[in-house]
This record gives sequence, C-alpha cells and structure tokens, in this order.
Amino acid sequence: MTDFETLRALEAVIFAAAAPLTLADIAAHVGQRGDLPALLAELADSYAPGGINLVERGGRWQFQTAADLAHHLRPAREQVRKLSRAAVETLAIIAYHEPVTRPEIEEIRGVAVSAGTIDVLLEAGWIRPAGRRETPGRPLQYATTPGFLVHFNLTSRRDLPGIADLKAAGLLDREPPTELALPFSGDRE
Repeated sequence: MTDFETLRALEAVIFAAAAPLTLADIAAHVGQRGDLPALLAELADSYAPGGINLVERGGRWQFQTAADLAHHLRPAREQVRKLSRAAVETLAIIAYHEPVTRPEIEEIRGVAVSAGTIDVLLEAGWIRPAGRRETPGRPLQYATTPGFLVHFNLTSRRDLPGIADLKAAGLLDREPPTELALPFSGDRE
C-alpha cells in the first residue's frame, strides 16, 4: 500500500468510526504500514485549513468541526444546562488530582459533595469510576474521561492551566488571606 493509499484508508477508518480511535485501533484496521503517527500528522495538516479537522485528544484520533465554525452549529445543538458551582469545583478537583475519592474532594472543597453533583458529571461523560482505593472502607475513586478532553478541547490533562496561569487570570487569590481585623475590641463599655 502506498502512502497515498494508506492516507485514504486512515481517513476512511477514522471518519466511519463511532468513537475516537487509538493508534492500536487504527493499526487493526489498516495494518502496520508506514509510520502511522507521521501519516496521521500529515492527514491532520491536510485538514487544518478546512471546516473539519483531524485531531488527537487523549491519544485518540477523531474528526471534529473547526473551532472557528462552532457558532454555525450552536442553534442545532441540544441546549445543555449550566453546571452548578459545586459541579465545576468538583470537576476541577477531579481533573487536577485524579484519581481522587469523594472524601478527598470534600476535604479540598471544605464542604460535602452531594451524590447529585457526581451523577451530573458521570452523566455528562466527563468523569468515570477509576477503581477503589486500597484503604479502609475501599472508597471509590474518580478520574476524567476522554470525553472530558474532547469537550474542553484538551490534548491531555497536561494542557490544563497551571497555578501561575490561574493566578494571572485572576481566578486564584494572589496572596494568602491575612488575619481578619475586627473593628472593635472584645470588651464592651
């Protein structure tokens, strides 16, 4: 098979796939002909200027609409309700600390995590059960999914912003809070 034929086969396999494919999945369909990562990169480059792009997300390859054209698709999409602040905080904790248990999430957030919050994230396909921690009580651990990477347009979790980026964006306190100064002394006159 020539490189041109392999590129055509790669394109067809990825286009027809019901879910994003790993290199092993792709090789199972087209065989180990040529340097698959280089050929996939070449195919991705050929799609880059178009309305559909070939992208790798979490080690899996898929076609997706070019980001600059998303506004054309929004009216046709199902409206998804916004996540609660608790769900956003929980998702962030799982993404940055995975695998993490519910008690660890609660310790970081400082409040209890409702079962509904975890259920919403599981239903969205952004988190998954990641086994049980080998500690007393064997709590369930949670981790992010490839769907999380796809939805937030990340190649891997390493693409999440770091602490310096979050501080620069004003999302974290720049300095730790100082002691609270009370406007009166403890004694009343």
